[in-house]
Amino acid sequence: MSLVRRRGSATAAADERRGRSAGSWLAAVVLVAGIAATLLTVHAVRSAQRENADSVMDQRAEMAAAAVRTETERYSSLLAATAAGLATDHTITWEDFDAATAPLASASLIGATSVAFVVPGTTAQAPAMQRLWRSRGADGLVLRPAAGRDEHYFTIFTRGLGTTPGPDGLDLAVAAEPAGALADARRMSVPTVSDTYVLLRDRGLPAARQQHSFVFTAPIWPRAADPQFRGWLVLGMRGQDFLSGVLATVSQGQLDATLRAHNTDGSRHVVARFPAPGEPDLERESLLDVADREWTLTVRADSGRLPGAHSGLPGAVLGGCLAITVILAGLVHVLATGRERAVARVREATAGLRAAEAESRRQAGLLGAVMTSIGDGVGVVDENGRFLLHNPAAKQLLGVPDDADRPDAWQEHYGLFRPDGRTPFPLDELPLMRALRGEHASGVEMVVRNPARPDGIVISVDGRPLDAGAGQRGAVAVFHDITDIRRYESDLAVFAGVVAHDLKAPLTVVRGHCEAAQEALEDGDDPSASLDRIERAVQRMAGMIDTLLAYTTARDAPLTAETVDLGELVAEVVQDRARHDPAPEVFVGDLPAVRADPAMLRHVLDNLIGNALKYVRPGAAARVDVTASPVGTGWTRIEVADRGIGIPDAEKHAVFERFHRAHASAGYDGTGLGLAICKRIVERHGGEIGVADNPGGGTRFHFTLEVSDMKLKARKKDDDKAREKLERALAGRAAMEKARLPGMSALPAADPSGRDPSAARLRSPVPHD
Repeated sequence: MSLVRRRGSATAAADERRGRSAGSWLAAVVLVAGIAATLLTVHAVRSAQRENADSVMDQRAEMAAAAVRTETERYSSLLAATAAGLATDHTITWEDFDAATAPLASASLIGATSVAFVVPGTTAQAPAMQRLWRSRGADGLVLRPAAGRDEHYFTIFTRGLGTTPGPDGLDLAVAAEPAGALADARRMSVPTVSDTYVLLRDRGLPAARQQHSFVFTAPIWPRAADPQFRGWLVLGMRGQDFLSGVLATVSQGQLDATLRAHNTDGSRHVVARFPAPGEPDLERESLLDVADREWTLTVRADSGRLPGAHSGLPGAVLGGCLAITVILAGLVHVLATGRERAVARVREATAGLRAAEAESRRQAGLLGAVMTSIGDGVGVVDENGRFLLHNPAAKQLLGVPDDADRPDAWQEHYGLFRPDGRTPFPLDELPLMRALRGEHASGVEMVVRNPARPDGIVISVDGRPLDAGAGQRGAVAVFHDITDIRRYESDLAVFAGVVAHDLKAPLTVVRGHCEAAQEALEDGDDPSASLDRIERAVQRMAGMIDTLLAYTTARDAPLTAETVDLGELVAEVVQDRARHDPAPEVFVGDLPAVRADPAMLRHVLDNLIGNALKYVRPGAAARVDVTASPVGTGWTRIEVADRGIGIPDAEKHAVFERFHRAHASAGYDGTGLGLAICKRIVERHGGEIGVADNPGGGTRFHFTLEVSDMKLKARKKDDDKAREKLERALAGRAAMEKARLPGMSALPAADPSGRDPSAARLRSPVPHD
């Protein structure tokens, strides 16, 4: 019995040792498998974050490249347009140069130093050229030919752009870079950009303050039969100021940028650098066409600083999964080593599992917080198309609080259309449906339009199948709003169309009448009629360019608010505008002082009063009332009422949209931008603008502005004296006929009775009924 007992004990001990060994091996297998699965999960999360970082980096790089490309194209186009305007003038004077380049001073040209008119000449021609250009307004001009040069490039007129203009008479041939650009522009008859160099005006600065710079050049070639080359317009640019100004907003403190120019000798010279904090690990490079050259923009970023590209989720997943793995391995070891010890260890394992469950809930809460915080919309569906998740950003973008669980109802429920905004988006092509089929869909654009989004928004959607580690089949879609980007691209396209159409027509007129004037001169006839038509066509082109610049600056130019005497400003506008026959009747009520940008507010009043004087029935006198009344606390409502042809009800909702012309078919001139500019300006001041019918006929425009807290000088109490002052100012327009500036329209001839027909007839306010 004792032998059997000893054998039984030995067998039990051996069984126990084998059980312990097997349990240890099994626990080790579980532990290794759990660690491998954890590492794969963490790798998948980090890969997703890396893909998101790459996507964000691509977007930021495209925005930076687009900003630099847009600005350089704008500078080159403005310079070319100004040069084309000067090309029509056979004798360019300081007044012509000053009028042509004035819009450049208000065009917010970042990094620009000055714009100059440059002419070619030899050393022998310098004295005669100096006398000629002094006679045309270059007072005190001294030409300084550089030694050892066959041809010189002298600066004749210069306008500073945010800085003090450099001295006139410089010879740009002393520097090879601008000289090469000037020669290329004259030879090819297109705008060019120079190699990088230090501007002549900056070479006296300390080395630490000198910047790598460049110049844009535009040749001034006449468009008529006269082949005489007139010279160039040269725009000086400081590279560091340009890049810093352009990328200050776009980079949002996250992009490190380097701008390189491809020089004539094949070298790639650094124009400017824009630093950003962090340790960049992402890099993108874009090629940019700048005038006749190619530049390279390299942007880098620290992926950890990009929005949505970094979080603590991988660490949390690693910690949680490792904890669960260790618990499971220990549980397997305990269960495999014996029933007796299993009972006690089961209780401990149960406590561990509860802790793991709490940790899982915490991780789920963290994931929910992440989904709630991100700005892009996220939607997750199971294999049947039933939504498991729609984060708050998704519901806000879609505008629909409830989800549709049947895929065939998605298009109608959410209002999904193709980019044309009319064609329903096919079910099979939706990114989520493609992802359910195992496909990857990137950058799919669609329009969302439903009762909550009546105007529609444009979104870009990425669809991916759910990773197999999620435990179930399904798909995830990430989408973000790109409406502003597409609207900006649309603005650019419309601008191009308007410029191509509205500027091409007067150019055709100028070309035709130039030929007619040439033929008249050859036949010994008087070409005055053709020259007058050329002048009107050029004025039309200049007005269109000014309007386009005003439309752009109304959105982007700095807003400088100050106290403005609204009454004086209206009087100035009426004085400038009241040149009609029969003379208009104008009433100006008691107007308050307001807080506004004077130049922008003048543009609003000039447009509204100008429209009131223009849109009248043929032969009828214009009647305009400008009044104001309090509205709310600290605000005033200004009204401009007329008795003109009015605006049809069907057109009222669209008159403030860009390029909309309510009376285009009635023979009235216009660009369709005036009221759009007014809307931008008023809304930038925090006010509102609107239009309604004027009882009794005509139109009544109104807009609101903040009343100034400062007290102006006491207004004159005698209304008769105030009216006499305005009447004298308006009557003075007749005296300007003989001394009018180039480009101004002729004023109406004086009446035989001696009365000035251009003077507005002041009247008492008439009831609008």
